[in-house]
Amino acid sequence: MTKPKTPAKAKAPAKPKTKAPRRATGITPIWSPSAQAVESAQMTQFQRHIVRKYHLESHAYADFYQWTVDHPEEFWSEIWDFCGVIASKKGATVLVDGGKMPGAKWFPDARLNFAENLLRRGDQGDAFVFWDERGLQKRVSYSNLTSDVSRAQQALKALGLRPGDRAAAFIPNIPEAGMLALAALADGIVWSSCSPDFGASGVLDRFGQIEPKILFVADGYRYGGREFDVLERVAEIAAGLPSLRKIVVVPQLRARPDVSEIPKAVLLDEWLRKFSPGDIEYAQLPFEHPAYILFSSGTTGTPKCIVHGVGGALLQGLKMLKLQFDVRPGDRMFYFCTTNWVIWNMLFHALCAEATVMLYDGSPFERGGNILFDYAEEERISHFGTSAKFIDSLEKRGLAPIETHKLAPLRMILSTGSPLVAESYDYVYSKVKQDVCLSSISGGTDIMAAFADANPILPVYRGELQCRSLGMAVEVYDEAGNAIVGQKGELVCTKPVPSMPLGFWNDKGGEKYRAAYYDKYPNVWTHGDWCELTERGTMIVYGRSDATLNPGGVRIGTAEIYRQVEKIDEVEESVAIGQLWPPDNPTDTRVILFVRLRPGFNLDAKLEEKICARIRDNTTPRHVPAKILQVADIPRTKNGKVVELAVKSVVNGMPIGNTDALANPEALELFKNIPALAA
Repeated sequence: MTKPKTPAKAKAPAKPKTKAPRRATGITPIWSPSAQAVESAQMTQFQRHIVRKYHLESHAYADFYQWTVDHPEEFWSEIWDFCGVIASKKGATVLVDGGKMPGAKWFPDARLNFAENLLRRGDQGDAFVFWDERGLQKRVSYSNLTSDVSRAQQALKALGLRPGDRAAAFIPNIPEAGMLALAALADGIVWSSCSPDFGASGVLDRFGQIEPKILFVADGYRYGGREFDVLERVAEIAAGLPSLRKIVVVPQLRARPDVSEIPKAVLLDEWLRKFSPGDIEYAQLPFEHPAYILFSSGTTGTPKCIVHGVGGALLQGLKMLKLQFDVRPGDRMFYFCTTNWVIWNMLFHALCAEATVMLYDGSPFERGGNILFDYAEEERISHFGTSAKFIDSLEKRGLAPIETHKLAPLRMILSTGSPLVAESYDYVYSKVKQDVCLSSISGGTDIMAAFADANPILPVYRGELQCRSLGMAVEVYDEAGNAIVGQKGELVCTKPVPSMPLGFWNDKGGEKYRAAYYDKYPNVWTHGDWCELTERGTMIVYGRSDATLNPGGVRIGTAEIYRQVEKIDEVEESVAIGQLWPPDNPTDTRVILFVRLRPGFNLDAKLEEKICARIRDNTTPRHVPAKILQVADIPRTKNGKVVELAVKSVVNGMPIGNTDALANPEALELFKNIPALAA
């Protein structure tokens, strides 16, 4: 990251300053919770407990949030107790070296097990419900899940795996993925997963770094009405992982797939056959024992292996699910995701809130785009998670679930992956459901949590994220490290939180980890988002700060352009980048906008002027691109995120580090050597 012109010193956060702030006066929420919803929310119960116990003078949410930031030891200890963490030992010490980032240590005396907290409910209620493109496929009760986990744990022990060993999974979003993860976590084995739409080289870029001893795979997956057999890829992956002791195959496409050509491979039922259900032996582990290894997208180089600890992931998960999302026992939580995204972990963690985890694998556009709402109606989903791109796609398809589906149990719609544009708020409330908390959240793989979060007791403002997440000391900094309000800047976190990574795998000395987050503002986490904190305490995300446009030295968030362009009917999606210009002295950039249009439309002078006028009228003249070009496709990650930096690199003739993380890497070819960009 580029260092600021005036480096910030390690210090307490500066008092926020404002300059032409966004005014709150006269702005009306697009939705507000009912008095009954506020009264019943777990957030309200927790807040009242804190106000009483610590004799807070104010009951205002803003003051409560500030208390959670100012008193991290008390706050996270109260989260532990309120959310009912199961542990053999908590310990009296909550935080050591709390002024160090990195370097702070949480609950150093604690001993606990992640799986034990997820399997706290053992009744016949649904733990997992699984649909694919064909509809309902499986239900797994908490009782049966516990039995299966006990057998899988015994099988892992028989292989000689110990705490700290790695288990990897190349597997769809199916119940077996969660069951096998629980078995690994029960023994302190570190879990890492990747979706089966990755190529072999992309999988080896990830798993090759962490040297797993066991690999769980499926024989294939379904998407868009097609079946994809992956066993040939599995054989190639196995050949590149000499550390493997066993490969366990979960049948998906056929009942008894032939695995004879894959060394050390066995079908799941054969692997478990000799073991009977029994009591699970939960390994009691330190708070910072590794639980997960997650991977960065890898679109600019080899993926970073981000290591997350047992205690931090659990505490953040409990806080997010119980307080920010208000997930209660018996709720049914869905999020459209794959196993290579941190959202899968978050969804899986809903077990610790004693909810039912609603799984889906396949295209979200089956049944004419209605399948996920069919799922929500038939299974009475209470929390529906998706992406901003999916919501925009629904609107462009003209779908109106409010007219076709009964969604009475649905209390919260969650959106992440990219900023949710203001018009999508209008669409949800007019065409999906009127009485629902629509929460756009922002955080990520890096912290296994959100910085800007949902909140069941706060209103929703059009185009804004509801609040900063409890206990997260989130500020927006200018280049000199001053906290600002009502202006755009870098999203930072000024105090440690339990879910900050333990580090990167094989990063001896932690140099890469420090460089990734702490170089720009010493002793402050820089997340890499270009944001604004409003006077109301809501947040607006304008895009990734490393992808911001900088024409004439003025920083522009790409989301500001997308908000306007993608509301034009003819435009399916877009990507904006900065082209180094002029080529003979590229010290400046010009904004280039690429658009993928809906079928039947072509970019002509009239449409180009329509796009420019919308951008100019709703932003500033500096936002108007120097050139607009039509392309047949736009590259995106397997999680659906447009890869602006990869497009920028191709246009500017820079090398691309890794394309295997892309869902459509061939699309990058469309951006090479475009004659129109030479003038």
